[in-house]
Amino acid sequence: MKVLVLNSGSSSIKYQLIDTEKKSQLAKGVVERIGMSGAVLSQQRYDGDSLKIVGEILDHSMGIEYVLGVLLSKTHGVISFKEEIEAVGHRVVHGGETFSDSILITDEVINVLRDNIELAPLHNPPNIKGIQAVKRILPDVPQCAVFDTAFHSTMPHKAFLYGIPFELYKKYKIRRYGFHGPSHWYVSNKAAEMMNKEFSDLKIVTAHLGNGCSMAAIKNGKSVDTSMGFTPLEGLLMGTRSGDIDPSIITFLMGKEGLTLFEVNTLLNKHSGLTGVSGVSSDMREILSAVDEDNKKAIYAFDIFCYRIKKYLGAYAAAMGGLDAFVFTGGIGENAPKIRKEVCRNLEFLGIEIDEENNNANSDLISKESSKVKVFCIPTNEELVIATDTEKIVTNAKK
Repeated sequence: MKVLVLNSGSSSIKYQLIDTEKKSQLAKGVVERIGMSGAVLSQQRYDGDSLKIVGEILDHSMGIEYVLGVLLSKTHGVISFKEEIEAVGHRVVHGGETFSDSILITDEVINVLRDNIELAPLHNPPNIKGIQAVKRILPDVPQCAVFDTAFHSTMPHKAFLYGIPFELYKKYKIRRYGFHGPSHWYVSNKAAEMMNKEFSDLKIVTAHLGNGCSMAAIKNGKSVDTSMGFTPLEGLLMGTRSGDIDPSIITFLMGKEGLTLFEVNTLLNKHSGLTGVSGVSSDMREILSAVDEDNKKAIYAFDIFCYRIKKYLGAYAAAMGGLDAFVFTGGIGENAPKIRKEVCRNLEFLGIEIDEENNNANSDLISKESSKVKVFCIPTNEELVIATDTEKIVTNAKK
């Protein structure tokens, strides 16, 4: 089945066309600056062919039209007829407590996504725009929603409830939801395959490290805890997000700096994290270069970043009563040997021993043969998870 996978942002659409039978990517691309001057569509085909189109792309519907036009192009395309696209899978950030699995999109599902906008005001609205655009342009093609939050719906109450009055949880659904679900599911499954063991028999911690970062404790095939919470702000230090802080810091800053709710939210989400601590960048590559130049604030950012990961790893090993595997993934997790080395330093007591040569080579397995806990560096593939989930749902719906 050929599945078009879409990740719709407020002014962008990331896409991949995936052949689920071959588990191969036929083309991938992104439409940027939707609704702004100088909108751009960039695409790369499986054989390396690439193109860039600059045009006036006023909304998501027009963006999808551009995507289909390129996929159908005789010169740069990968399909001959749009009917070859048998399904569309959408990355949807927030399913709330309603959706614990991927689902076929109906009008009722869209209404629930609208109800969840207050839980993800930056993400769910553009996700809905993408769904509605496809509905107009490809009305007969089934669409599925694959949620960032769904994999973590198996967390027990002790992991997802906060220490606030229970009535506020019931009234406003304030709880830990967790994100990056498809990534955590994919790489933990891959680790089990590489260990030649049953996923349901293992205790695995996964670390998705990119501009956004999160970790998950996965016991017997189910997520039992994760570092992101009610929003993606909680947990690890990230590119521009603060991660864990004392909640009183918010009211303290509002009083001292005269900040509004919007301004303090922007401060913690857009101007904190690696960029806020280092004063250098949100890009870990630039942080590492500054560390090599003995930039003190960059060293602080590096140390905090690694320490938080190590702290969560220890906490999750304790929570699960043991650890069989630890997985690094995401742009930083897959490409920063120095980060992986620092995180795993002095963890021999936990059963972790790193093979420096394999770590420096970004090998799939970066732990020593003698290491009781296997440590992996596995490239994530959230789009393939979305495509295969979509195929399964659509196929079952036809039966």
